[in-house]
Amino acid sequence: MIDMPAVLAVFTVYIVGVVIPGPNFVAVAHKAVSARRSEAFALVAGIVLVNLFWASSALLGIGIIFALFPWLALAVKVAGAGYLLWFGYRLIAQAAPSSAPSAVTGKSGFRVAFLQGIATNIANPKSIAFYAAVFSSAAPAHVSTPTFLAMLLEVAMIASLWYGLVALVLSHAPVAGAYRRSKAWIDRACGTLIIALGLRQLLSR
Repeated sequence: MIDMPAVLAVFTVYIVGVVIPGPNFVAVAHKAVSARRSEAFALVAGIVLVNLFWASSALLGIGIIFALFPWLALAVKVAGAGYLLWFGYRLIAQAAPSSAPSAVTGKSGFRVAFLQGIATNIANPKSIAFYAAVFSSAAPAHVSTPTFLAMLLEVAMIASLWYGLVALVLSHAPVAGAYRRSKAWIDRACGTLIIALGLRQLLSR
């Protein structure tokens, strides 16, 4: 049987955490205005896949491993912060006016965007802390298989709907056109924000 009170409790806490802007939101917003809509959705798919991984890890108690081996948590934290710093620097370094969508075409663009979604989300090890907090406070100590699957389903649905909505809204022609007119400044702003998030992650305890 599905433990509905636990599923609803996870829903309440999780939906608040997802809509708070972070590296995922910035990555989706930038991809939506700078590339094809299909690529933005591919990036969202990568983010959702990692969300399911973090949620499964929290439910299965993998967060305990980080507590037992703090050096592993530190290594993941530094690697993730390094990726965010590199990603932000790359946006700033390549900031330039543009009059057309991303030059990456076809399947390659879709695949690259999907991998970017995975990398951006998995680069934030605080996600595992968030999921551990959500599921430890809302989920029962021993989750049945139906409840486990129901929780993963709601994680997938909430993340897909929220980031999909962001990608859909920001990929409309007027929004994308406004981005192309101010591409250099927007890329620099997004890059600076991502670097700030990376530095915050690197310096946080």
